[in-house]
Amino acid sequence: MDKLSLLGLLFAFAGIMGGSLLEGSSMVLLLQGAALLIVLGGTLGAVMLQYPARTFILGLRMMRWAFFTPKIQSQKMVYQLSAWSNIARRDSVLKLEDQIDDISDPFVRKGLQLLVDNQPAEKIQDVLQVEIDTYEQCHFQAARIWESAAGYSPTIGIMGAVLGLVQVMQHLRDPSTLGIGIAVAFISTLYGVGLANLVFLPISGKLKLIILQQVKLREMVVDGLMMIASAENSRHIENKLQGYIPA
Repeated sequence: MDKLSLLGLLFAFAGIMGGSLLEGSSMVLLLQGAALLIVLGGTLGAVMLQYPARTFILGLRMMRWAFFTPKIQSQKMVYQLSAWSNIARRDSVLKLEDQIDDISDPFVRKGLQLLVDNQPAEKIQDVLQVEIDTYEQCHFQAARIWESAAGYSPTIGIMGAVLGLVQVMQHLRDPSTLGIGIAVAFISTLYGVGLANLVFLPISGKLKLIILQQVKLREMVVDGLMMIASAENSRHIENKLQGYIPA
């Protein structure tokens, strides 16, 4: 689990709730199920309308990355590519066919298969670059569902506030209830703005960073496979690939 993400979420909500309590607000007043239902339901419906089902489902599945970040094992891949280079230079690229079944990543498996098939470096790059571009585009679109949710939720919150004010107007004959009624009405606006800026936008931003890291790893794999196909020295391959890993 990404403890920093969880800690950040706790700090954000604790700061807002704590500040509200210090100002004299009631916790019960802040917890309004109807307002939360309006904001979440309206936002969910708007996002579902905007995106195709496949992109929407992928975006929901990717949400867990914000708290359970996939491991980007760049250093391990550098060592693996260097080892493949030694095998290819010592024996031949055909010897790498024994390694294919042990690879779990479909992208890396496909790249190694192209290498075993004795494809030139340019052909390997052409084939794998298409997959990289498709992966990046597909996952960026899925990450943007959270960005879209951040755009809709404040407006949905205002709609909830208007609905609450309509209910207040129906009880103008009882002035004692106006204050609490207006306060409850504006809770939906608070939920809309809060969810947009404390949850939806941060999740979208973090998912995009993870996608960029995954794309960079795939680009490193392509670069390494191309150098193996060109019979580059394994030490040179390792030195160059180390440049993909941040200090």
